[in-house]
Amino acid sequence: MLSIRIKANPKLGKPVLTIMLLLLGLKSLAPVSSTLTIFDITPVRPFNSLMYAVGMVETMGNSFAYNEFEDAVGIFQIRQVRVDDYNRRTGCNLKLEDMFDDKVSEKVFLYFATLIGPYQIEKIARAWNGSGPMTDFYWSRIKSYL
Repeated sequence: MLSIRIKANPKLGKPVLTIMLLLLGLKSLAPVSSTLTIFDITPVRPFNSLMYAVGMVETMGNSFAYNEFEDAVGIFQIRQVRVDDYNRRTGCNLKLEDMFDDKVSEKVFLYFATLIGPYQIEKIARAWNGSGPMTDFYWSRIKSYL
């Protein structure tokens, strides 16, 4: 319960009390608007610079690249073993030739990158390339594009 005390002043007592009670009864109203404001928020894409670097090192950004020796396809040079692993883990049914599509190959790359995490750029790049000492040279090439 709200209790208000006013000093007894015969001339101001009732008018001040009346004004205070009226003010307490007022509601604060926000301006009414019939418009909806939607803010265009740029998505956070933590792997963009790494995807660019890998694409440049692997194929110089060529989405239609094909490595006959490794049977690797697309901008990220994805091989059948990677496609099979992706399909097994996700329940998808992609084919190697689907990797010529930038959006599909990016989806595959991002899936494996997120398994490692957004703040492990070096680890992601090395894992994408394989394992062993050759990843040292690969990582140095990736860094030149980051």
